Amino acid sequence: MKSIINKTLLIAIIAFGVFSCSDESKDPIGKTSEDITLSAPTDGSYTLLAVNAGEEVFTASWTSADFGFRAATQYKLQMVKASETFTGDNIPSFDLGNYSSVAGATFEKMMTVRQFNNLVLSANSAGIGVSESYKVRIIGILGGQLNSSDNNIPDAISQEATITVTAYDAFDEFDRLYVPGNFGGASGFSDWTPSNAPKLFSKANDGKYEGFVWMNNASPEFKFTPVPDWVGDKGESNPSGAFSGVLGTASNIKPTDGAGTYFFTVNWPAQTYTMAKRQVAMIGAATPNGWGTPTYMDFDTNPSSPYFRMYTLDLTLAQDEFLIRLKDDWSEKMGTVSGNMETLTSTSANTIKIGGGNMKVPSAGNYKIVLDVRNSANYNLRLIPN
Repeated sequence: MKSIINKTLLIAIIAFGVFSCSDESKDPIGKTSEDITLSAPTDGSYTLLAVNAGEEVFTASWTSADFGFRAATQYKLQMVKASETFTGDNIPSFDLGNYSSVAGATFEKMMTVRQFNNLVLSANSAGIGVSESYKVRIIGILGGQLNSSDNNIPDAISQEATITVTAYDAFDEFDRLYVPGNFGGASGFSDWTPSNAPKLFSKANDGKYEGFVWMNNASPEFKFTPVPDWVGDKGESNPSGAFSGVLGTASNIKPTDGAGTYFFTVNWPAQTYTMAKRQVAMIGAATPNGWGTPTYMDFDTNPSSPYFRMYTLDLTLAQDEFLIRLKDDWSEKMGTVSGNMETLTSTSANTIKIGGGNMKVPSAGNYKIVLDVRNSANYNLRLIPN
């Protein structure tokens, strides 16, 4: 009998201990963070100019988050229009870096005009050339926490500052050539109108240009112009217009491969060019067709579409790898800038390059894939959950 009582008591003690530990694991007491103090940028006005893209616009400065212990913390500068609030999972932000948070410490991060301009455009893509008010703040995110946990230490958040910014069009940072031709009207532009024609950009501003042009005409013809007018235009040196790779003024350039996407390189000082037809397709284990068969993307010619003049595709994707393939023989593809396999950030414009490494879908689901190759200095790809 005594043995039975002792066993019953032991079970009760164990059960109480388990219950107590479970309660403690859910107890938020002590799980707090002290707010950050933002000292720069503070209230003020900024007029951003493309010619100053690589220069410093300001140095963000803030105090350390204090979680009550030394901790690896990721800091972000967040921005929204002054009329909006900091809510949701996709607040436009700039990564300030990871630091070991220590009470009383201060941190700084220099931000260039280009980086700040990109953040402004993320917060308000319609704000080009317009003076607009924005709210900014800095948050500190404790490292090593699972988003699914109910017991996380909350983010440390600074006070808000209100600033006024005039942003520029990111395209204005780079020299460009215009490609007017007979395909324009059927390809989202205008026929033979330099001011409303596709552009090739020079990412080093050195007179060497490259880019993709969608030509929706079975017998395309075109020229290159250095300005949005017919001053200084160049065509093919061969009077027939047949490809020679040498620029001249004799004739329109006349590709013989029909309608489709063409990739160009132009060396304006040397007066030479290359031209070749390309496919634009998604391929890989993440796609329903795997690595064996590409799924082709469509060029958006709808002016009211947010993806106007971009390549798009709606597809169900697995959490796996893929590439943008430009040729069936695999000699040309687009992928990560690092050349290594990387998991893309959902919805964000992930910078990619010709010859890059495999990209990975962050999680399985239905996506709109958006490939933006309008600016050869900033090829990028977005995976937007549907």
